[in-house]
Amino acid sequence: MEVWRHLVHYGLGAFNLVIISYFLLGNGVYSVLMGLSLVRVWIGSRTRPFQTAEALRDAQAALPVTIIVPAWNEQNTVVESVRAILETDYPSLQVMVVNDGSSDGTLERLRAAFSLEPVRLIYRAQLRTRQVEGFYRTPQFPNLLVASKAHGGKADALNAGINLCRTPYFCTLDADSVLEPDALLRLMQSIVRSPTDTVASGGIVRILNGCGVRAGRVTRVALPSKRIERFQVVEYLRTFLLGRTGWDLLGATMILSGAFAVFHRATVAEAGGFSGDTVTEDLELITRLRRWAVENQRRVRMSFTPDPVCWTECPSSARMLGRQRRRWQMGLCQTLWKNRDMMLNRRYGALGLIAFPFHAYVEALGAVIESLGYALVPLALVFRVTPLALYLPFMFLGLTYAGFLTTGAIVLEELSYRRYPSFREFATLLKCAMLENLGYRQLVVFYRLQGVVQFLMGFSRWERVVHVGAGGIDDR
Repeated sequence: MEVWRHLVHYGLGAFNLVIISYFLLGNGVYSVLMGLSLVRVWIGSRTRPFQTAEALRDAQAALPVTIIVPAWNEQNTVVESVRAILETDYPSLQVMVVNDGSSDGTLERLRAAFSLEPVRLIYRAQLRTRQVEGFYRTPQFPNLLVASKAHGGKADALNAGINLCRTPYFCTLDADSVLEPDALLRLMQSIVRSPTDTVASGGIVRILNGCGVRAGRVTRVALPSKRIERFQVVEYLRTFLLGRTGWDLLGATMILSGAFAVFHRATVAEAGGFSGDTVTEDLELITRLRRWAVENQRRVRMSFTPDPVCWTECPSSARMLGRQRRRWQMGLCQTLWKNRDMMLNRRYGALGLIAFPFHAYVEALGAVIESLGYALVPLALVFRVTPLALYLPFMFLGLTYAGFLTTGAIVLEELSYRRYPSFREFATLLKCAMLENLGYRQLVVFYRLQGVVQFLMGFSRWERVVHVGAGGIDDR
């Protein structure tokens, strides 16, 4: 019995060190990212007045872009979304909707709304996809093409769109997302002005819930009423304004949101297109493009630009949030495992030496470590491995500092883009930044742990998040 007591004692002591290293590494890296993001915002606030996107409206300066919208059972939103996309402020724009074997009225509603008629097109399948069954056009909107294919998943639909794409760049956009009118113009501006070939670039994604929407445009920005949605607002601010802005300055961008990103078509096609063997096709593609560039000795750039804004609906219930976070976590684990030889590999620069280990330890294993911490640390107190006088200040400082980092993201938002200009909303965001760690964080960790378990069990089914139309109608 005494032997077992000693084993438990030493095991809990070792796990305490793991917990401490996890909190120090995670908060430490985010502190560095916050510092880098502050630099980016400071520089951007001084150069933004001189970097308008007006020059790109000249057709000679703008590179042609195709917006590819994969749609599966989107009958309630697809027509308004396509109308809004067609009004995007960008010259030389093509819009392509890929109906991925919808079982509802998605295709029928598109045909009726835009007077689409079947046409014959030459289809060259550079990337292998499920069978493409038909094409539809209308003289009223010559830059709109709708393709219908057998159901194969989002990655398969995007690959079909790439096969049909005839422009040097394409933009991926979810059917339920809303672009700000000049978002694509601003995103392409960073690509045109870059001295290095940019093969992928992403913009910021913000929460649509609570906002006023009319004719596919955000007309009034406001915070949602539900607490679970507000927590996601501050979570997105932290992820994009701190995380991705900082990783971009380090040259270690690993994640771009597939909800709104631009890719170089020829490069993506040469690298094999989107893969269907993970449930997060955007993360997998960015990682594979990094590998492709190194293996082919290509000097390329993958960037994040915080100016272009895409509004998207977030889960409004714990059930839908669980589906989303399990998929994200499982896809992260799948991608990291698939590319595990990049870990601490100097060939991949900052991505292999910094970003990959961080995402593996803090983002992937962190769900396991933090979950075990909530269960095992109390045992360490019982067995007197950790003194209560040390445990309580450590937990308080850890959670408070996490709130401080989120507060930093909110301050960055206030100093730079000010999408939530009223003091009341600013105060609400600050309140959510502190309360996020008392319940919501633990719930998300639990869902992420489920995602890790699903990965270990070989689970690969996509859990669909059902949206309820969170954007309000602005009648004012």
